[in-house]
Amino acid sequence: MSKHKFLLFLFFISACTIHRGLMDIPRYFPQANFTMPHEKSHDEVIQLGRVLFYDPILSKDNTISCASCHSPYNAFAHTDHELSHGIGDQTGSRNAPALMNLAWHSSFMWDGAVNHIEMQALAPISHAKEMGSSIEEVIDKLKQTNPYPQLFKNAFKNGEISTENVLKSLSLFELTIISKSSKYDSVQLNLTRFTRQEATGYQLFKQQCNTCHQEPLFSTYGFANNGLAVDTLLNDWGRYNVTKQGKDSLTFKIPTLRNLSYTYPYMHDGRFKNLQQVLNHYSKGIHSSPTLAKQLQQGIPMTANEKVDLTAFLLTLNDKSFVFNKSFAYKKPEY
Repeated sequence: MSKHKFLLFLFFISACTIHRGLMDIPRYFPQANFTMPHEKSHDEVIQLGRVLFYDPILSKDNTISCASCHSPYNAFAHTDHELSHGIGDQTGSRNAPALMNLAWHSSFMWDGAVNHIEMQALAPISHAKEMGSSIEEVIDKLKQTNPYPQLFKNAFKNGEISTENVLKSLSLFELTIISKSSKYDSVQLNLTRFTRQEATGYQLFKQQCNTCHQEPLFSTYGFANNGLAVDTLLNDWGRYNVTKQGKDSLTFKIPTLRNLSYTYPYMHDGRFKNLQQVLNHYSKGIHSSPTLAKQLQQGIPMTANEKVDLTAFLLTLNDKSFVFNKSFAYKKPEY
């Protein structure tokens, strides 16, 4: 490639992205709901949040960290069991959702019980079967544990180890966890093309799935009843548990379809182990109920070949560079 062509190539790439804080966000991404952190003013805070994310000190018995259920190698989900596990090897009531592109969410948790990213960490910290602690207990431990007094001094002007600063650092780190480099994204930037099978699957996706799993984030992050019969053991009614409104019965937050190869098992209770089971559910396993999404009233009829084509497209949403991004992985704190 000549120098002239190379410079034109670099100009094209830069024109396709917008620098929003630490990450270059593709121009086809919508406006985020939360302000992206900026490197100069937030780097120390983000690095503190990164350390906290991987530290089991946040749990009552110092055995469970955020990463215990949200592993970077599983696109910040987990794959070794259907439901989350916490202190004392207790089993939670839901599958740990993947953490990515959180700046575009307007609520958090499968039932939307938390409406701000800075408040989200309080839920697992205080949950009896997850971390089983309290923010007050966490703060007391951090004050007595190196390197945290120095890390908080580096990150915040007041240097305080406080509820506000703990939650802010965790949330800013989580906002940097962005998946944007899958094959699908390369196609959007005209850097590559879908195969014929992927293109066929893409058309099927747009016809059958795009209403709830809207591009380019592959979710509206709203709530829907997708035809799952209630698990009689868990007795989980989804968003209804929060709002107590009949219209929300059996509705759960719509997850993103990005990085599906890394985030199995699927659904709020992890009942499906692979994509074949998921597609079989939508084609012939829909459970009818009063709040069932209108788009699923008749199910989504698919032939065996169509399922293969759709799966081929869904695999283009895998982002290997995201899963192995060293910026998100555990790093021994420097102080």
